[in-house]
Amino acid sequence: MADRPRLTLTSTVLDAPDARSLAAFYERLLGWSREEDEPDWVVLRAPDGGAGLAFQTEPAYVRPVWPAGTGDPQMMAHLDIRVDDLEAASAHAVAAGASVADFQPQDDVRVHLDPAGHPFCLFV
Repeated sequence: MADRPRLTLTSTVLDAPDARSLAAFYERLLGWSREEDEPDWVVLRAPDGGAGLAFQTEPAYVRPVWPAGTGDPQMMAHLDIRVDDLEAASAHAVAAGASVADFQPQDDVRVHLDPAGHPFCLFV
């Protein structure tokens, strides 16, 4: 496909009832800084570059259910975050404002929920 235009993934966007509030959680969790900061749109970037994580206020946001049952609002995506120490990273996530999901499908992964209910996985 020599004629394919150049495409660059710049960020993954998470909807939330309050973009700034959810961005603040991920700032604490990841240690990333704000590249853009508007009332309804925030972009975080890792210090070493790469695709960012963006947050968009969505007034009609519905918190997903994990794990979802029939008729429940389903997650559209989730974040996988590699860590050095699963227990320490899980404690850090909780201190930053996450909760540990009741359902844990694997022993070597910890599913957490961010303050807006998006699941994310910590793994070694």
